[in-house]
Amino acid sequence: MTDPVPPKRIFPDAKVDAEAAKHIPSSPQTEHAAYDLAFQDKDFLLRPDLRPVRFQLELLKPELFLDEQKIGSTFVFYGSARVPEPVKAQALLAAARTDKERVIAERLVAKSRYYDVARELAQLVSKTDRDEDGQRHFVVCSGGGPSFMEAANRGAQDVGAESIGLNIVLPHEQLPNPYVTPSLSFQFHYFALRKMHFLLRARAVAVFPGGFGTFDEMFELLTLIQTGKVRPLPILLYGREFWERVVNFPALVEEGVISERDLDLLTWCETAEEGWGHVCDYYAREEAKAAAE
Repeated sequence: MTDPVPPKRIFPDAKVDAEAAKHIPSSPQTEHAAYDLAFQDKDFLLRPDLRPVRFQLELLKPELFLDEQKIGSTFVFYGSARVPEPVKAQALLAAARTDKERVIAERLVAKSRYYDVARELAQLVSKTDRDEDGQRHFVVCSGGGPSFMEAANRGAQDVGAESIGLNIVLPHEQLPNPYVTPSLSFQFHYFALRKMHFLLRARAVAVFPGGFGTFDEMFELLTLIQTGKVRPLPILLYGREFWERVVNFPALVEEGVISERDLDLLTWCETAEEGWGHVCDYYAREEAKAAAE
């Protein structure tokens, strides 16, 4: 006598009930919103009271999709959405009509060279092989928008690799750039959940010149490492001239609000090879340390 094989489940799948609910006869009771299945009732899900549930959904959906697509780790790219690629930056300079416009355009031209650096760095990291479990590592992950984010996704596509885009709903429309892999293109309502997904799988981060958003993302990561909430990982800071002009890092040490060793969390880089080389060296050292313990 063979052992009986029990069914995998005894409750109907939610999809089955959702489909069945479409065919319920009409009546005053069934037509009222109260009768809608809770998980299909958008007005209910959008109520202020349901914010904790929406938090969970924004955490869970990308997590499940990335797990299913075997994304083991990511290489995150931060940077401005306003610095165009070199050709477009030159066009802005040519179109400048006032001294102020010309100065801004000249500075954008100076920073635009990092578009090509970000693209090349993404090409290098996207060639990483899968591990023995089929997991993909150092998968390019950006905010999914234009500028340096676009360059990162574009670089991955250049070498036939998939890449992630974590977009967010903004008052001014920001569509995903065309180089993000469609099945890895996510849209967020909450900045906090978006930033969490940037770091959950991050094993290296490249930070290019940027404004408030880039500052927010970079300094949150530095704070998490400084306070021991996140293990140290390579943080590549591109554009030393820009960063030293807009942030006086040594002054923070002189003022006693950070320690000198906190500056070691950042690695200054100018080229793609330099950045990827640092990441490779970093993890080679980590592997050697682990083997020695």
